[in-house]
Amino acid sequence: MALPDFPLSPIIVWLRDDLRLSDNAALSAAASSGQSVIPVFILETDQTHTPLGGAQCWWLHHSLKAIANQVEALGGQLILRKGNAREQLEQLADETGARSVVWNRRYSRFGIETDTKTKAALQDAGITVRSFAGRLMHEPTKLKSGTGGAYKVYTPFWKMFASTVTPRAPILAPDALRPPNTQPVSAKLDDWDLHPKNPDWSSGLKQDWSPGSTGAFERLERFLESGLGTYDRRRDFPAIDGTSGLSAHLAFGEISPAQIWARVDQVADALPVDDVTTFRKELVWREFAYHLLVNFTELKTTNYNGQFDQFPWAENSEHLNAWQRGQTGYPIVDAGMRQLYETGWMHNRVRMIVGSFLVKHLLLDWRHGEAWFWDTLVDADPASNTASWQWVAGSGADAAPYFRIFNPITQGEKFDSDGAYVRKWVPELAKMPAKFIHKPWEAPRKILDFAGVTLGENYPHPIVDHKQARERALDAYQTMRGLAA
Repeated sequence: MALPDFPLSPIIVWLRDDLRLSDNAALSAAASSGQSVIPVFILETDQTHTPLGGAQCWWLHHSLKAIANQVEALGGQLILRKGNAREQLEQLADETGARSVVWNRRYSRFGIETDTKTKAALQDAGITVRSFAGRLMHEPTKLKSGTGGAYKVYTPFWKMFASTVTPRAPILAPDALRPPNTQPVSAKLDDWDLHPKNPDWSSGLKQDWSPGSTGAFERLERFLESGLGTYDRRRDFPAIDGTSGLSAHLAFGEISPAQIWARVDQVADALPVDDVTTFRKELVWREFAYHLLVNFTELKTTNYNGQFDQFPWAENSEHLNAWQRGQTGYPIVDAGMRQLYETGWMHNRVRMIVGSFLVKHLLLDWRHGEAWFWDTLVDADPASNTASWQWVAGSGADAAPYFRIFNPITQGEKFDSDGAYVRKWVPELAKMPAKFIHKPWEAPRKILDFAGVTLGENYPHPIVDHKQARERALDAYQTMRGLAA
């Protein structure tokens, strides 16, 4: 990587969704310059920025602790600031005499707008600004389809990516970080109240996750050793630990996709081709989601397919609340929603099931689901979260056809045949035999009594009938098409 010229003064490295020391282009450029380095994280409070959800606040707290310790081990100090990014950077430059600011690019609408305005303001103040790539394996504005525009369908994007994109070699972490002569004041992490208190509901998160780049690489190595070789065959079964579990680490930039890709390259020859290819396709789906986000900036709030502006969504707060709490009466749906609430994560197959249930069985707007996932997922990502919700709703790019309506009963029977996943997360059904665990309302009374299940008391009746809900969804789809014609 060619190093830019910097003024002879401290260099501010603005960390955002790139909380790692290795494969961090901005940090590497600053450290290699020979100048003193001031890493800073700013908790942005602008009203135009969608605040982090509770689960992500918990993760951010621990991720910042982890990288602060790593920065200190290299001789530096992570500075914490809160407020408007431009104002905080200008103030930090005044305090330290820094005449350069560097960062790695981000791609949400808020991120692009903020960075563009901040760069202009800093340059007007005589400060050198450099931005670098790093969050993705491609730059979304540079890849064009055969017609010269953005890609709208995933399969051609994947084929192009697999045949033409060579992910860059990851950058090693700096050996040391030279501190400035005068260390600026830093906020105290605990004062930000990112970690829940009164009550502390994070016990499930603590049990399942280790935020920080060390935790990310440990999880990657476990997956390469025991998960990647069976990924294509096992990834759809939620009771099995068959996925990588790297999504939250990617969301916070504790590990980069280029690092994952490069490490997979090192072991790929010894593993089945289908498993490796399927995993790589998941990484590239993330790239595709960012490609959509950059080229369709209203993706988070607006239907990609404008026909869905005419969709007759229902308004039913009781149904939404039942879905959020895992009280729909459909065990596979309830298991997923409870796993989400307790651990901040949900298996990908189950995400599709609960998403389809919300928008098709309940006819609730996909934006309700996107907002709930943003608030409760540790891996909530501005591109993947929105693109995936629009995909399952049928309103997105390359979306699943709206008339593909997942049957939560048969989905449960297919992917959780013995009911292990449901029994873990819906313990009131723990004694139900496999034959009825995904449809307890069909169980004979003696089976329900044996299992200790009283429908309507300790486990709800289904809030909608599957057959009727499916017919209603198809009618709504036809209504939309008629209105949009």
